[in-house]
Amino acid sequence: MTGPVLWARVIPWGKDVAIAALESGVETLWVPDDCFESVRELGRVTTVCSQGDLREGRDFRVTRMRGKEDETAILSSSPETIWVVRPEEREVIPLENLVAHRRRIFAVARTPEEVALYRGVLERGVHGIVLEADSPRRMRQMASAARTEAGRVPLVSARVTEVTSLGIGDRVCVDTCSLIEGSRGMLVGNSSAGMFLVCAENAPNPYVSPRPFRVNAGAVHSYCRLPGGRTGYLSELSAGSEVLLVNEHGEGEMAAVGRVKVERRPLLLVRAEGPGGASHSVILQNAETIRLVDAAAGTVSVAKLSVGDSVLLAEERAGRHFGVQVEETIREN
Repeated sequence: MTGPVLWARVIPWGKDVAIAALESGVETLWVPDDCFESVRELGRVTTVCSQGDLREGRDFRVTRMRGKEDETAILSSSPETIWVVRPEEREVIPLENLVAHRRRIFAVARTPEEVALYRGVLERGVHGIVLEADSPRRMRQMASAARTEAGRVPLVSARVTEVTSLGIGDRVCVDTCSLIEGSRGMLVGNSSAGMFLVCAENAPNPYVSPRPFRVNAGAVHSYCRLPGGRTGYLSELSAGSEVLLVNEHGEGEMAAVGRVKVERRPLLLVRAEGPGGASHSVILQNAETIRLVDAAAGTVSVAKLSVGDSVLLAEERAGRHFGVQVEETIREN
């Protein structure tokens, strides 16, 4: 699933709220008519106002969802018409009807909870979300909720059965365009059947400064989880690619890749056994800054990892065709 198109409605005008929206990845600002030039000063931004790139009545229509007549009016219009809808009392059924008919609906949201609600309509979500916030902090919260992947990647606890040095090989550092907090990181593995949660390099270390935007993800051949339930090879990532970041609960969020670094480094093989007895493995750089998430939602450096430790990983049936899961007989060791 890809995320919705995001607009931020900054009426009345608040420069700090507008900047928070842009810094959070929103590319379209809906502003008062007399603030067109103020928006232009902030950078290359798509504007919604009487002088802007998008104009009410010409490029989209606005309605409140107060009853069946509003739903009927939208369904009676051209399928290409963009509608900005203000749902009443978080009503979902009318939106489900409109999404089912593949209408281009933008729902106005005022809380992170509403953002999540509109993203999940019929598991497809509305076409777009208009964020309304009264403070920069709330705008960032709502934009973050809009980026978060609907649903979760189920994680299980696996027992480490082997930690072995492999010598020198090519490993990939993925530098994202996001600051990665806590135990969030990327899902990486030698097989799509078992992908380990590898944390960002955001923890203090006596040897090097934290790199909170970076995941030292593993050897070049490794699989990594991408948005939309897809996988890719670490070697295929480049600036502009999208990767999936998850936390210890499996909650996902898309991040854009800003840079990929491939360097020759000492490597380490880690094997772990899932709750059903399946064996999974990952090859990581042998360094103190590379951490996995343990079963207690803490983290453990691979330099201190031991047989018997528990780590979190995502399990699924193996079988991918160009990154898309398929039903086929396959064995990967």
